Amino acid sequence: MSQTPAFDPPDVLVLGAGGTLGIAWTQGLLAGLEDATGIDFRRTESFIGTSAGAFVAASLVGGRRPTRPGDREKAAPLPVPRRSAPWRLLSGPARYAAALAAPWATPALGVTRPGGTILRAAALRALPAGHGDHADLQELVRRRGARWDGRLRVCAVDRRTGRRVVFGSPGAPKATVDEAVAASCTVPWIHQPVRIGDREYVDGGVWSVTNLDIAPAGEGTRVLCLNPTASLQIARTNPYAALRAAATAMTGLEALRLRARGAQVHVIGPAPDVARVMGGDLMDERRRPAVLAGAYEQGLGIAGS
Repeated sequence: MSQTPAFDPPDVLVLGAGGTLGIAWTQGLLAGLEDATGIDFRRTESFIGTSAGAFVAASLVGGRRPTRPGDREKAAPLPVPRRSAPWRLLSGPARYAAALAAPWATPALGVTRPGGTILRAAALRALPAGHGDHADLQELVRRRGARWDGRLRVCAVDRRTGRRVVFGSPGAPKATVDEAVAASCTVPWIHQPVRIGDREYVDGGVWSVTNLDIAPAGEGTRVLCLNPTASLQIARTNPYAALRAAATAMTGLEALRLRARGAQVHVIGPAPDVARVMGGDLMDERRRPAVLAGAYEQGLGIAGS
């Protein structure tokens, strides 16, 4: 299809955190936009990925098209961590809290940014390290073939210092793409920190759910930010609504900073009908097909608006 004037291809694609359903929504939305406009997001000049968004960004850099409804390959979840407590055996508040922790609890440590680096580091060191790892996720990322080609940036947080680390950027610690993505997806107190060199790293969402502010943007740069957690509907069904609101406000401030540089910033979250399907548990794999389909239709609609 020919490209429509309503939606120009971005120079920078920023993909935020959002758990298993965040992956499905991001993949579906990008697929809908591609099919409606002819844009190939794999050719984007720069990618910023955080947590679930890091997985999608690495897949695009590796040459994988966004997943579409009906594709044989299902919308990829974050694999269940090894050595973690059996998910289905958790009951009551424990299971509910575990389900919500990945996409929602990490902003509790991030909302004090940037002045709370010392407090954040102290909290990360004090929290139990968790028992699950992301070995399966790393293998999945390796199979997708992403390499550091100068376009990809993956955000994580140094557990000792509480500071953001942007893997793939000049001067960043050396890491493979799969190590960086695993670090960005590592939720404190659920997963073991990912050790790279002599440091331990955890979820990039601890700093910001999108890390939009690091986008390489100047006058006229087109920045597209997809934020799976930016939904009033999701907030209403989630006990972490206040944290979600704070994280979304942070993304708004980050967007303002880029606009002050002259960048054109477009932030998209789930449409209300898609958010209702997602619900409050963004790790509910049973909803992935419906979320993928809804996000695909949302992408088609955005391009045609």
